[in-house]
Amino acid sequence: MALRLATLRRDERGCEHFWQKALDLTLLKRNIIAGYVGQIYVTVTGIVLVPTYVKYMGAEAYGLIGFYAMLQAWFMLLDMGLTPTMAREAARFRGRAVNAPSLRRLLRALEKVFVGIGILGAGAMMAGSGFIARSWLKVERLPLNEVQHALVLVGIIIALRWVSDLYRGVISGFEKLVWLHAFNMAIATLRFGLVILVFRYVGTSPTQFFEYQLVLAVGEVTVLVVKAYSLIPATVDSQGAFWDWRPLRGVLHFSLAIAFTSSVWVLATQTDKLILSKLLPLSDFAYFTLAVLVASGVLVISVPISGALMPRMVALNAGGDEVGLIRVYRDATQLMAVIIIPATLVLGLFPEQVLWAWTGDREIARRAAPVLTLYAFGNGVMALSAFAYYLQFAKGSLKLHLAGSALFVVVLIPSIVLATRRYGVVGAGYAWLGVNAAYFLLWVPKVHRRFVRGLHGVWLFHDLAGIALATGLCAALARPWIEWPVHRAPTALLTVVFALGLLMIAGAASSWVRGMLISRWRSGFC
Repeated sequence: MALRLATLRRDERGCEHFWQKALDLTLLKRNIIAGYVGQIYVTVTGIVLVPTYVKYMGAEAYGLIGFYAMLQAWFMLLDMGLTPTMAREAARFRGRAVNAPSLRRLLRALEKVFVGIGILGAGAMMAGSGFIARSWLKVERLPLNEVQHALVLVGIIIALRWVSDLYRGVISGFEKLVWLHAFNMAIATLRFGLVILVFRYVGTSPTQFFEYQLVLAVGEVTVLVVKAYSLIPATVDSQGAFWDWRPLRGVLHFSLAIAFTSSVWVLATQTDKLILSKLLPLSDFAYFTLAVLVASGVLVISVPISGALMPRMVALNAGGDEVGLIRVYRDATQLMAVIIIPATLVLGLFPEQVLWAWTGDREIARRAAPVLTLYAFGNGVMALSAFAYYLQFAKGSLKLHLAGSALFVVVLIPSIVLATRRYGVVGAGYAWLGVNAAYFLLWVPKVHRRFVRGLHGVWLFHDLAGIALATGLCAALARPWIEWPVHRAPTALLTVVFALGLLMIAGAASSWVRGMLISRWRSGFC
């Protein structure tokens, strides 16, 4: 009798474990789908409306928006790795490795850091707005006092949006990504779409544009604060721990490693823009910004996968499920390749057609096409290289990543500076592509060998190579035979059709996608 009861309990635990894994997989898929819907909406909304901004504001005023985007990225240097650390601790709470009082105390401590640094950063921007307007930016038509006032508003907006990222980290760590992406879509609609009404009925000056963005930033951070705190269970000692700095000690080592990684990312992706903002007239800088913005779509579409993947990998590692971790890692690699590689090929092989269909300006398309090609291919390689970082993040060991990132910066920054000064924007593009390719070929294998023996060969040749070869070969063979229409709408339609064709080819070349489709097909007859 006792043996029978023990057997029944064991079977019940096995069933519970099975259903828990099924629910976890469903949640991961739902988060990835929600991430793509949200990210595509935000990206498309922001990119599609840029020509409208240029039409209403003029190229020089839009150059200020590009400068604002660059400054926001540089401000991330002050993050010190604390936002991703907060997300990781929230994910560990879900994996029962951290308790609620500790998580709440950590959030309280990080709030003081973020608010304090945000105030200092905004103050520094206000104090330096005059110098930036007069001596750094090459302003030709806009009044300098207008530019200076806009820069003051930019400083406040950047500080508010940076603080809001802390609470996004909490929500992401709890895997409430459906809510988070829905909220991001709503904010994007207000930020990018509703501003057109401001242009029509209020004004088109940079000051009026940034005043509207400031109001949205205040509302955004307020909603995120309320949501983040609603996810963390209230505890008896949470109120009395507001000024406790001790929670930072336990995560400081990991957060500093993330801080270095974030610094590398900012230095790698924004140094060229900083240099060109000084060398180019503000209007020409706007055209360069347009090309890089389109190329960044390759990285943007990778965010939903990485955002859903990293919390899941952290939880699997915390639970000791090494097999499950590697399975999720490899499946996500194929999913990323199926989406990233076709997008990279379309932007890299047909840049002038993409820019013409987007802007309707032949001159912009001609001048920006070489930049788009190089940055698109460089971004595609970077999106795939990032998987080595995801593995190290899940393992909680970033020593090797720090070494690789340091080497990456040491090579990249001088390359970009020298190439930009000598060859302009095209030189920066070649430096970006070359260094990213070297990192993928030389450093990613080293990371894989360090953490999982035998992983790299399977990852590279089974999970990536087939997809890349199939789509690349088809795109190269089709390119000479495509006859592009002379009008924008047919050009845009042909671009979309070609991209969808490459997406189908990439999916057919992926063993994971094929297996998933076969499984769905068979289940339909069960």
